[in-house]
Amino acid sequence: MPEPEFHVTTPPAKLSHVDDAQQPRMVDVGGKPQTHRVAQARARVTFPPEVAQALREAGHVTRKGAVITVAQIAGVMGAKATPQLIPLCHPLAIDRCDVAIRMEGDEALIDCTVSCHGSTGVEMEALTGASVAALTIYDMCKALSHHIVIGDIRLVSKHGGKHDFEAGEPA
Repeated sequence: MPEPEFHVTTPPAKLSHVDDAQQPRMVDVGGKPQTHRVAQARARVTFPPEVAQALREAGHVTRKGAVITVAQIAGVMGAKATPQLIPLCHPLAIDRCDVAIRMEGDEALIDCTVSCHGSTGVEMEALTGASVAALTIYDMCKALSHHIVIGDIRLVSKHGGKHDFEAGEPA
């Protein structure tokens, strides 16, 4: 699988989550304006061909339940739980979280879109939502094979705040 292209606009002067003494800190966003912020992240789950076929034939239902539906709910729960999982993330009042999962051949593509009105972005929430949905698919399908691969977890876009970002598709 080809590597995605990286587009760096302006390198940060210093890492935002460490202080002058290089100690970890939560960024102070108290003075930043509240704006509408949206981020989309994607994760890819690759199944062995026989597992993908078995899932299609079973209507994406395993003994544990409806794989896509449960993974969508888990993705929303993961996005909401981000500050409990990522130590320096701010708790946010999320306005929206959509987790869309589609099968393309032997892969499940998970897109998690999160939005809020706040003074910090929702990239980590979108990335966490996509990741938790992917982990849930693995958990629900692992009885069929342990050769399932979770990969290509990445930020697709973010809007609002100081800088917008569009990753584009991998080359």
